[in-house]
Amino acid sequence: MANDFLYSQPVKIWFGEGKIRELGEILKDTGASRCFLVCDRFLRPAAEKLMGEIPEICGIFSDIEENPQISGVREAALLIRSLGADSVAGMGGGSTMDTAKFAAAIACESEDALAYFRGVRKFPAKRLPMIAIPTTAGTGSEVTQVSVTSCGKEKKTINDPAFMPRAALVDPELTYSVPKRTTMNTGLDALAHALEGYWSRNHQPIPDLMAAEAVRLVLGNLERAWRDGNDREARRNMSMAALLGGLSFAVPKTAGCHACSYPLSEDYHLPHGEACAFTLSAFVRINADDRLEKLARDAGLSGTEELAERIDELKRIGGLRTRLSDLEDLDFDRLCRDCEAHPLMKNNPVEMTAGSLRKMFETLA
Repeated sequence: MANDFLYSQPVKIWFGEGKIRELGEILKDTGASRCFLVCDRFLRPAAEKLMGEIPEICGIFSDIEENPQISGVREAALLIRSLGADSVAGMGGGSTMDTAKFAAAIACESEDALAYFRGVRKFPAKRLPMIAIPTTAGTGSEVTQVSVTSCGKEKKTINDPAFMPRAALVDPELTYSVPKRTTMNTGLDALAHALEGYWSRNHQPIPDLMAAEAVRLVLGNLERAWRDGNDREARRNMSMAALLGGLSFAVPKTAGCHACSYPLSEDYHLPHGEACAFTLSAFVRINADDRLEKLARDAGLSGTEELAERIDELKRIGGLRTRLSDLEDLDFDRLCRDCEAHPLMKNNPVEMTAGSLRKMFETLA
């Protein structure tokens, strides 16, 4: 039957302002006695402070690139083994959590990380528990079994149960200092997660409910959080939106926007959230149907056209790139081919070919 489904969410979630101050107790709850902390570079001082306060933290790795490299995963995994850590925490944005997930998944083995990246080896059954601590409101990585990792210019999205965190600590206070541009990029990424999970060919009733609430929260709070980073209510609501967005696509997976985001990131160097937002309003118009109309109305809008217009407005407010003319050395034919070829495009409810993608991108010329 169409309404039959299987839903599972194994991550234990702690949510609330100041939860980072309970990290020691949360580590004990997950059974961690020697936890290795992976963090963003600029969070290194905060991580060292935590290490001085929490005896369970035994080491820190902060050499994270914007598009995390498999070399960083390898280095982190070697440090984890050398220190005898029994768990891993990832504190930062999506790149940091992706690195921590991958390192935790292979740290018990001696083989090279590249073999797992290439798919030559299956991820080991024995792996370390991972605690995800997001410091941005966007990726939802704290509740998904996805790691986006690169080897040089080759970028791969690997979806494997080995990457599912054991626990998530979501503290809105950690997002207060996020810069304006990152606030907008990550917020629109959360919106893309929710919308794509909602219209994915694999959508389900429970993720649909979370997607609808995530959309409502983003539309009502993203501009506020962008204008005033210390707006506690807006930051809390955006942290909740990002969490719900992650939960809403974890099972059904993303679709056309994310399929297009990879060529836009790899070839034209758009940050992930900006790359997803680049085509988001166009896909709203392409995928518009009765279900999406209802979602838009439930979010307080008149329908899908106003939803698309609101997304375009947020992109303009945030100073994001919105036109093909904003991209340097554009290879239009290659962009359309690469977007069509990405596996996530198969999840889009409207079939997209190179020809239909060309027409879509022409509206963004």
